[in-house]
Amino acid sequence: MTRTAMATAAPPRISRRGALMLARWTILGTLGCLAISLAYNWLAFRHMDALALRQGLISATVLPIILAGPLFFYLTLKLRELASANHQLAELASTDHLTKCLNRRALVANVERHLDQGDAGAQGALLVIDADHFKQVNDLYGHHQGDLALIRIASVIRSCVRQGDLVGRMGGEEFAVLLGGVAPEQAVRIAERIRQAVASAPLDIDGSHHRLTISVGCTAFSGSAKFRDLFSLADQRLYEAKRLGRNRVEAGADANMKKAG
Repeated sequence: MTRTAMATAAPPRISRRGALMLARWTILGTLGCLAISLAYNWLAFRHMDALALRQGLISATVLPIILAGPLFFYLTLKLRELASANHQLAELASTDHLTKCLNRRALVANVERHLDQGDAGAQGALLVIDADHFKQVNDLYGHHQGDLALIRIASVIRSCVRQGDLVGRMGGEEFAVLLGGVAPEQAVRIAERIRQAVASAPLDIDGSHHRLTISVGCTAFSGSAKFRDLFSLADQRLYEAKRLGRNRVEAGADANMKKAG
């Protein structure tokens, strides 16, 4: 969802779980007010005759139900809408507005969190992906078509990785992917699948097809690792792929790095 769409969007629909929570807090809040009102009126009217006591308890019951129920429903609904709005703002702050991937800051934070939570036997791989000759797309067809090319590449990358893998745009035409729990050979197969899928998804510009290609640097890890170390190694392999002719995957040996400090 873009910033403009979010500003004009209708309040989010309430799920079944949300509706149950809304009903629960409304009922509990109303019962709480009812209990306080009954206790107060009992203390105030207990020395009066039975009729006055009954009338007092009736008024103490009716008024909280009439007033407290709608009030707690409204307040709980607004709190849920506020929580939903905060969640959307958090997503906007962590999402690249063009490609809908994680932005650089969010990707780095998520990868570091993933690496910090891994044990000594954890393994995975980091891919650094860069579009080939991307400046030509902007120069020949304009920045709008360049944006469409980035959107196409991001969509292809997401379609080739597993749910739970982290995909982010590092800036410009460069992307990074964290593949958790994969062996080096599997990481290379996934990188190659991404490369082939991008090459098979040309950009349609004014009725003609422009072939997009990418170069990929892949570094695998086992045990503890730091993002900056993984990215540096994967970036070196990316430049090696560029040097060797582009539209290829370059991967090195498994990087078994100890956590600094």
